[in-house]
Amino acid sequence: MQHHSSPKLLNVGCGRCYHDEWTNIDLVACGPGVRQYDLRKGLPYDDDTFDGVYHSHVLEHLAPADARSMLTECRRVLRPGGVLRIVVPDLEGIARTYLQTLDAAASHDVTDTQSTAAELDRANHHWMTLEMLDQLSRQRGGGEMGKVLASEKPINRDFLLRRMGHQVTGNSNRNDGGGKPRKTIGQRLRQVLNGLRKQTALAAVTLIEGQMGRAAYREGRFRQSGEIHRWMYDRVSLAALLDELGFDEPTVCAAHESRIESFDHYQLDRDGDQQRKPDSMYMEAHKRAASIAVGKSQTESSSASKAA
Repeated sequence: MQHHSSPKLLNVGCGRCYHDEWTNIDLVACGPGVRQYDLRKGLPYDDDTFDGVYHSHVLEHLAPADARSMLTECRRVLRPGGVLRIVVPDLEGIARTYLQTLDAAASHDVTDTQSTAAELDRANHHWMTLEMLDQLSRQRGGGEMGKVLASEKPINRDFLLRRMGHQVTGNSNRNDGGGKPRKTIGQRLRQVLNGLRKQTALAAVTLIEGQMGRAAYREGRFRQSGEIHRWMYDRVSLAALLDELGFDEPTVCAAHESRIESFDHYQLDRDGDQQRKPDSMYMEAHKRAASIAVGKSQTESSSASKAA
């Protein structure tokens, strides 16, 4: 994607990982270079605005129908031929590594509790089980993965580093906008009011439904918080979805590779030469030309008319 002037680039759901040369947007603004916006309402930009749109570890937090809506919005704001770059947990990689750790753990007798090799293989298998299931099913922040990562000296620390990168050490060269942004008086007031509203609702549910109702309410609120994963993708399913929604040439690439001009310069998917999230799949696709999309639509309409 070559341009004589600087390309217009959008980072959706950027969190604390963003670059000031991009347009950055998220539900919560984690720095002065980020626009706060409720992404459930779509993207607040005109059609054909950006040369590149990027989102990392966002899509898996959306139910499939909401993910389709998000990708449709990304296509709308992209210029014809513009690049969409998606980063998600790699279901295929997770599944293959899980099977490898399963075989390794199964090679030891279940009664072997003394061998370091057996302990290490079981720890790796346990972690991969968590990678597959924990963020889909957890009922509290951090879940079981958080407990493992909080351990002082996990026996399989090297394996965890290969799987999770800086998330294990907590070290990252992210642009955090100089630390946590100072909340305005209005934001603080809304936070207090939201807290009071939650406590009032919890008390009311407990009064009416008892402790089971209270537990169900708290779990429901957590599952709506945005932390859990609602779907997972591999290179086949994501490519098929992109093709269906009007993108061409969906292609898996590496963290440092991109059709977006000078992408690695922005260090969104890497810290230096290290991947930020090694468990990721990186996929890019072009926005399909309008003439092709229109032609396809007209063909479908013509077929429908003949059928009628």
